[in-house]
Amino acid sequence: MGIHVQSFAVANLRRRPLVVETGGFAAGFDPATTSPYINYATPLPGAEPTCRDVEALIRAFRERGLKPRLEFAPDAAPAVEPALRAAGFTLEQAHEYLVCTPATLAVPESAAGAPVVETPATDEEYAAIDAALSEAFAGEFASSPEGAARLRRSQESGGGVRFVRAPDGGCAGGATCSAPAVGTSELAGVGTRPAFRGRGIAGAVTASLTGAMFAAGAESVWLEYSGEGSRRVYERIGFRPRGTRLYMSVED
Repeated sequence: MGIHVQSFAVANLRRRPLVVETGGFAAGFDPATTSPYINYATPLPGAEPTCRDVEALIRAFRERGLKPRLEFAPDAAPAVEPALRAAGFTLEQAHEYLVCTPATLAVPESAAGAPVVETPATDEEYAAIDAALSEAFAGEFASSPEGAARLRRSQESGGGVRFVRAPDGGCAGGATCSAPAVGTSELAGVGTRPAFRGRGIAGAVTASLTGAMFAAGAESVWLEYSGEGSRRVYERIGFRPRGTRLYMSVED
């Protein structure tokens, strides 16, 4: 599965507004933000970069005033991690990823009081989702018009955005999913505002998006989890552990 996840990572970065490919790496940039979670690189499966290749990749980031950063599945390109470490990259995090297929998907049964999942349609709804996800992730990123626009682009380009409406008409929680590529799709940004946690919102939006991607032709959907609590939520829906992804960067 690592090859499929890594091939997806390359295809997804190639959707960025600006793409730089050098020495077996694909780097995707969005001039609307300096966020390292949006602007990063990944190796092509099987890449065996030289010192010069890594130096050229670093320059591509430095020229744009960005932190050199990569996300990748190491088993799909075993030579990459040692080459990055030799150039001064350090490990930010190692995340296990989970995969769901149509055969394992278990959609929660509807019941009275269960979260009602919706697809956003208005600018106000996209803005509310962006703000809710910012709050859910404790300000890890600031909500912005650009963030709301990225959510809309994801929905309108073959991916998906789902949310559960709060009593005041805003967003209680939501999630996004990239458009399928090479047979798989990444589900990300599953977040619930603190005041609404424990009500099944994360599971509901995850199941809805996963089913939507399968209906769009994806053969699998994968995601990373942030803790054992979220892992249990995803496993109940049908996600299973399949591998690890590394986040590596060079500090300024």
